[in-house]
Amino acid sequence: MADTEKKSLFSAVQPSGAVTIGNYIGAIRNFAKLQDEFNCIYAVADLHAITVRQEAAVLRRNTLELMALFIACGIDPAKSVLFVQSHVPAHCELTWVLNTIAYPGELSRMTQFKDKSARHADNVNMGLMDYPVLMASDILLYQAALVPVGADQKQHLELTRDLAIRFNNRYGQTFTVPDGYILKDSGARVMSLADPSKKMSKSDENPNGFVTMGDDKDTVIRKFKRAVTDSDADIRYDPEHKPGISNLLTIYHAFTGKSIPEAEAEFAGKGYGEFKIAVGEAVADALAPIQAEKARLLADKAYLGEVMKKGAEQAFRISRKTLSKVYRKVGFLAGE
Repeated sequence: MADTEKKSLFSAVQPSGAVTIGNYIGAIRNFAKLQDEFNCIYAVADLHAITVRQEAAVLRRNTLELMALFIACGIDPAKSVLFVQSHVPAHCELTWVLNTIAYPGELSRMTQFKDKSARHADNVNMGLMDYPVLMASDILLYQAALVPVGADQKQHLELTRDLAIRFNNRYGQTFTVPDGYILKDSGARVMSLADPSKKMSKSDENPNGFVTMGDDKDTVIRKFKRAVTDSDADIRYDPEHKPGISNLLTIYHAFTGKSIPEAEAEFAGKGYGEFKIAVGEAVADALAPIQAEKARLLADKAYLGEVMKKGAEQAFRISRKTLSKVYRKVGFLAGE
């Protein structure tokens, strides 16, 4: 039951492949921490995923695995609304209405549309352009006051706010205008191990550049051993002059809870090789219980099915209330 005294918070993650430790540090592990403070609504965004070509069987598997990972990372279906986006028709229905107040010019200027169009030149579809309107629907359906955002999503949140204000001005107060919520670890930006000038990404052509939540201990340590550093022997935090070492210190801090100064003191006078192995072991040790719990959940398909069913029912009730109001405001006749 939602607490009417708490603000609502919405976030979604695409099931479009491996989840990196950057995704985990920057977003997913924080989701569980927010459950007691806010009414949290979390979605597996499979509708967004198909803007890039997907194999059907792989998408289904990735969707189930992401749902299991959410729970393994501490999201409690008894505290949060946890559901699969395509299980709630209102997301698509509201998108159609919002499309009538969204303008081609503002959608074509979206940075992610430009980037994805460049990366997938053989499949520049309307879904890629309309992605931000669907994202706006995701948020506005649940009257979310807060949306956790990283730097790459701020533009989309601004569009969401614009569409909410535009609709409210035209049809009367309908939507909560959401604000961005800066996560406590949002400053811990995890960079590629192969090129610390770039954000860690599962789309990196070099598989040694990213660590996934499913990598086993040997793989994790091997990738950290190969991490790019520099010729200076000091282990100190200096993003401008030592981006590789600074990135490893950030990761070590995120997985151990030790402050950057504490980590610098711990490895003072030690070599890069020893430091990189220590970071890899810290990451692998933190991932192990999450991986074990995820495997246990995936073996219990009935439980996951119940979680998805309950989550979809909860999301349906909340979203339908908003959609009914929208339909009435724009002049649609109520159905029987």
